[in-house]
Amino acid sequence: MFKKILIANRGEIALRVIRTCKEMGIKTVAVYSTADKDSLHVKFADEAVCIGKPASVDSYLNIPHIMAAVEITNADSIHPGYGFLAENAKFAQICIDHGIKFIGPTPEMINSMGDKITAKETMIKAGVPVVPGGEGLLQNVDHAKGLAKEIGYPVILKATAGGGGKGMRVVWEEKEMEKNFDTAKIEAAASFKNDGIYMEKFVEEPRHIEIQIAGDQFGNACHLSERDCSIQRRHQKLVEESPSPFMTPELREKMGAAAIKAANAIQYESVGTVEFLVDKHRNFYFMEMNTRIQVEHCVTEEVVNYDLIKEQIKIANGEKISGRNYFPEMHAIECRINAEDPYNDFRPSPGRITVLHQPGGHGVRVDSHAYAGYVIPPYYDSMIGKLIAVAQSREEAIDTMSRALSEYVIEGIKTTIPFHQQLMQNEDFRSGNFTTKFLEGFKMQ
Repeated sequence: MFKKILIANRGEIALRVIRTCKEMGIKTVAVYSTADKDSLHVKFADEAVCIGKPASVDSYLNIPHIMAAVEITNADSIHPGYGFLAENAKFAQICIDHGIKFIGPTPEMINSMGDKITAKETMIKAGVPVVPGGEGLLQNVDHAKGLAKEIGYPVILKATAGGGGKGMRVVWEEKEMEKNFDTAKIEAAASFKNDGIYMEKFVEEPRHIEIQIAGDQFGNACHLSERDCSIQRRHQKLVEESPSPFMTPELREKMGAAAIKAANAIQYESVGTVEFLVDKHRNFYFMEMNTRIQVEHCVTEEVVNYDLIKEQIKIANGEKISGRNYFPEMHAIECRINAEDPYNDFRPSPGRITVLHQPGGHGVRVDSHAYAGYVIPPYYDSMIGKLIAVAQSREEAIDTMSRALSEYVIEGIKTTIPFHQQLMQNEDFRSGNFTTKFLEGFKMQ
């Protein structure tokens, strides 16, 4: 087993990895920017190394600085967490070249799923359903217009190197195409340094449902059931739950089998997630594969009693997975607690937390790096933490979440807690009647 793992990340996910490493008897190294010197992941790691100024490009995306920290501390492996360098094939290869184990898939696996066009082609060959669309990148506006006529409006333009909703535009009719095409390319180039755009049929009234998978170096793969991530704003998830209230046993079997096909198609090793769009008729289509741990992995952990970080580390160490599929035994809901003002279009609200009281009690889990006196920096994602409620039924999980939210006190900054409190009382949400467009009609009271 690894002797010392450097965590190339920050905040709650770095703290989450540290906790599992401690249980496994593995030493940890935290890296941090000058803005994060007082973060809990720095305090709880066995060692900590400052790797640069606040900007991500100077710190958490600075590969030479991270590799220098590895050398200084004699770490033998790197856990990338999520975001930053977690799906950077170049970084994974540099780790290999320096004899450092990258706790995740190989660079080839990351590349095969990192480009949306390549991923889609791979899934078609594997027999995984994909959204109808054109093959390859769009050459120009006329090409886009011609293809849209073949597919039928509405269509969606997507950045091939995309993620987080960047470089993505829905086109409802031909007269909107040129403006949206140009905007998508500009945004894609700015966000990913790659302005490649492709087109798919726009799936109306969709659910965003993903399947958690695990694969090892011996060709074994299994799934750990689904998470419903349909409650999102501007393609950013706010609430996740497992199992999905939209799921049937038959659909779960089909989607689980499709996810394993996707994993086997690239001989995937590590934990990962296969994301699908599911229409109102329960037809499902491959959307993308995330070759890393997800923010919402805790939801799955709670319903199948499975430490995904520990599994990820064990797989990287050359151990076999259990080889069986897991199904939800409980119901779990996660609310992302962000430093944002839900009464002001979710405007970021960085600053000092003056008072903090986190909820507890049966069925409540909080994953957070925040504490009273901690300053939320303006340079990174605004997530303060994740609140997870678990119970034997969805109704009970919602009631537990409502109770926990009422106990969650954060003062000094604005947070999304009021939004989540109102969402838990919304009749459509409570009845499971929602799609990815749900928040477009949601009004804060």
